[in-house]
Amino acid sequence: MQSLLNLDASVDMSSVGATNGSCGTTISDLNTSVDVTSRYGAAANTRAGSGKSASTRPAPYELSAVVGSGKYSTVYRATRIDTGEVIAVKKVQVFDMDSNTRSDCITEVKLLQVLDHPHVIKYMNSYIVDNELIIELEFAEGGDLGALIAERIKEGRPFEEETIWEYFVQVVDAAKHMHDNRTMHRDIKPSNIFITRSGILKLGDFGLSRHFSSQTKHACSAVGTPYYMSPEVIRGLPYDWSSDVWSLGCLLYELAKLHNPFFKDGLNFYQLGKNINNCQYDPLPPHLSEELRSLTSRMIQQDPQRRPTVHEVFDIATQCLERMRANSMQA
Repeated sequence: MQSLLNLDASVDMSSVGATNGSCGTTISDLNTSVDVTSRYGAAANTRAGSGKSASTRPAPYELSAVVGSGKYSTVYRATRIDTGEVIAVKKVQVFDMDSNTRSDCITEVKLLQVLDHPHVIKYMNSYIVDNELIIELEFAEGGDLGALIAERIKEGRPFEEETIWEYFVQVVDAAKHMHDNRTMHRDIKPSNIFITRSGILKLGDFGLSRHFSSQTKHACSAVGTPYYMSPEVIRGLPYDWSSDVWSLGCLLYELAKLHNPFFKDGLNFYQLGKNINNCQYDPLPPHLSEELRSLTSRMIQQDPQRRPTVHEVFDIATQCLERMRANSMQA
């Protein structure tokens, strides 16, 4: 019997696919059953990061609630005893992992230390205590964008276009920072975008991210969340930065229409892969601006070489936001 798979959850496709693509893993020929009963079912996992070195002396804190968990890790809401600052504390059973998983975990911590940006969840500290890797991170009190979209669906209240651009520009700015640091996120989706108490968006969860050396031009591991995977990842082909741009296009569409472009009830993995490969999705409604509809279609483009770069996306989105703000002031 084939295993069930939640298409809205992050996965490593090497665990469910046969190896016959040029990079080893392909999912385009799988007729795997899937579970899409919950579009936003997972608790927010506040992993992510930016800019300090590891292993400084830890400050005492008090744990208050579990906000996310995985096979080897649990994320807690915590409060520093000395300052009262609320942080996220991720406890990782690093010594229970196999060598490959442990290596991925170490890579994630290294990425957290390098990334320093106002729209990336901030890394604070990491150290080993009682055979657990402890990672201290910024805590986003406002939850995640996936939960906010779910609320809007329940209320039947789509975002205004100016709000769409405000949110999107912040996420693209974070992705641009990652690409400038030769790092792909590889799992951009609403539930990995966190919201601060003041309403600022921050990209997080770098567990599937990949750093490229100066000699590396492509990645091969088929990882990510199926709904947001690009055609080249679905087919098990080599992929590059443009795969993140595809995911950003899916995000822009979802902000505009409150659902992923490829979401359909009862969809199985084979059907999803076919729809993604053929770029089969419903167009955005005509009441949205031509700029938004055009940019979305350019990003959700089957040919990765024809997609805009993240810098081009940022420039276009910023111009659209500025124009929307100017029009709002004149109204």
